[in-house]
Amino acid sequence: MGYFRELPDIAYQSPLSHKISARDYIVIKNIFRSAKLMDYVRGGVIANQKLVIKDGDRPDTLADFLYGDSSLDYIIILVAGITNINHEWPLQDYQVYDYALEKYGSEEKMNAIRYYETFEIKDSQDRQILPPNLIVDADFKIYGSSTQFGGNRYNLISQAGNNQLDDKDEYTVTADNIARAVTNLEYEYKINEEKREINVLKNGFVQTFINDLRDILRYDKSSNYITSSLVATENTETINP
Repeated sequence: MGYFRELPDIAYQSPLSHKISARDYIVIKNIFRSAKLMDYVRGGVIANQKLVIKDGDRPDTLADFLYGDSSLDYIIILVAGITNINHEWPLQDYQVYDYALEKYGSEEKMNAIRYYETFEIKDSQDRQILPPNLIVDADFKIYGSSTQFGGNRYNLISQAGNNQLDDKDEYTVTADNIARAVTNLEYEYKINEEKREINVLKNGFVQTFINDLRDILRYDKSSNYITSSLVATENTETINP
């Protein structure tokens, strides 16, 4: 990943057992410097666009496709707001089943009902009585059309089409199917699909982003300053200098 080339270095007091003296330092990448960069990414609207991650896409392949340079994969990750690539990058469709099976331990638990999701209900005057996609439990219910004045009937709108509900005092999940069951497996597929849409930086703003990144990551002059890309930690050892 090209990102680590951009990170500045820090000279850290050597913890190695074979060091010669307390003045021995090792130079490592200062990964903590990335916190300042993330504040910049979140701090305003960057010139970006929406992109849907397809099966098999990786940050490096998207960077190559969008910017002609796979080493700019860190721009894909940062602009998308991803902090843990293992958990926040979508799985391929065939992997979701195996992931869910491992997570829940058995097919029975994987296919158990996790929650219910409401269908939309409107009255005969096209007023919304129940919004769609609310997460509810099996005991969820609403007042029925017979409790309303004016003879309004209720229509349930689902993937199967519109269905006029019987005139009743109340409607429930179990008796009137005003919500559909969502299994643990369906939930995992849904969460995975939500990960697919990300923001990506438009090609014309890449160099500006890189320049800003370098400005943010460089060190200001201080007592530990060596160069704009290298500082040293304090020497804390007082014996055997």
